[in-house]
Amino acid sequence: MEIISSYNLIIEFSVIIILSFLFNGLSKKTNVPAVLMLIALGLGLQYVLKYFTPESVDFFPILEVLGIVGLIMIVLEASLELELKREKLFPILKSMAIALIGLLASTWAAASILYYYIPEMTMQSAWLYATPLSILSSAIIIPSVAGLKKQKKEFHIYESTFSDILGIMLFYFLTGKLNPAEDSGLVGFGGNFLLTVAISLIASYAIILVFQKIKSQVKLFLLIAVLLLLYALGKKMHLSSLIIILIFGLIIANMKLFFQGKLSKWLNYEKAHQIYHELHTITAETAFVIRTLFFVTFGLTIAITSIFDWQVALISTLLIASIYGIRFILLLIFEGKDIIPQAFIAPRGLITVLLFYAIPAEAQIASFEPGILLFVIIGTSLIMTFAMIYEKRRSGKAVDLANSRTVGSIKWKVPTVLENGNDKA
Repeated sequence: MEIISSYNLIIEFSVIIILSFLFNGLSKKTNVPAVLMLIALGLGLQYVLKYFTPESVDFFPILEVLGIVGLIMIVLEASLELELKREKLFPILKSMAIALIGLLASTWAAASILYYYIPEMTMQSAWLYATPLSILSSAIIIPSVAGLKKQKKEFHIYESTFSDILGIMLFYFLTGKLNPAEDSGLVGFGGNFLLTVAISLIASYAIILVFQKIKSQVKLFLLIAVLLLLYALGKKMHLSSLIIILIFGLIIANMKLFFQGKLSKWLNYEKAHQIYHELHTITAETAFVIRTLFFVTFGLTIAITSIFDWQVALISTLLIASIYGIRFILLLIFEGKDIIPQAFIAPRGLITVLLFYAIPAEAQIASFEPGILLFVIIGTSLIMTFAMIYEKRRSGKAVDLANSRTVGSIKWKVPTVLENGNDKA
């Protein structure tokens, strides 16, 4: 039976998207991340492909492209939802501090575990392998926290977005250390960051001013194409390209803040706001499709049997314990006692996989089991699932208790009114 043909591919793509939509609905009811369902779907398809096509298919090039585009869409989607207001400055800075300290502490702990337990692992390679495992997955967190209180929801959006960006910057800073000729140190890295910010600001203003004058109805994918081009060119120039996407999203989402004084004369707010609204919709839709295809493809590439290895289980369990131990301490320091369910919302996902496959050949360790990656992704996602279910039940009980008190109060007052009425009568 021919499984790879034009019409079959169309059918398979359509069925996967439909199933992903159903998974999202199921995820909202059960709090089980849709990502786990997509990976399971990919695993199932892996065995179907093996049955119909004995020859192995290399999905890595597809996975890499989907990962890069998905990363861009996810960061853009997150940045379009961030409101920069004076009263939100402190929560944003606090979230950034938690993300940065948590990233560095988790990377150090994970690197120490990998260095101790994996043969041939050097400390330099350990840090490179540990960094992807220490980055929060905004692809999983942002859709999952929609039902939380506004303050907690915003905290997770800020934290996971900063974790993505800072984690990617740390990873490429470490890869630069592998080649002394390209290593510019912290000063060069700081200069690279400032240059990226300057280019991002100029490009973002230019894009908004130009696109508000384009009368064609077909311009949003043109805008996305420009952003993808800027990202790719930035990577070629060894810039922190994700900052370009983040800053553009922040500027177009907060135009009144960035276009003040003389700059406000250049902005047609109604047209620019329409671009923002349409971009927000198409970004969310595109991110959904890319995220779906990425995790299904990831499921097609992994060997599920590797997670049953005792050494993989031991190392992964230690990594997960270090992740939540550090997170628990950090949140107690910064947030106080109200750290449920935040302490348990720390899943790993798309960026973890993407950066793992981006580790340079000279730093790769043959004895490292990819099953560790899968174990940590599944483990952290399941822990988040149980935490969200607990939070949902706790919130439901609190609402029921409040309603019962209100009803009880009404029942108590009604007879009083009637008695007073009867006295008057």
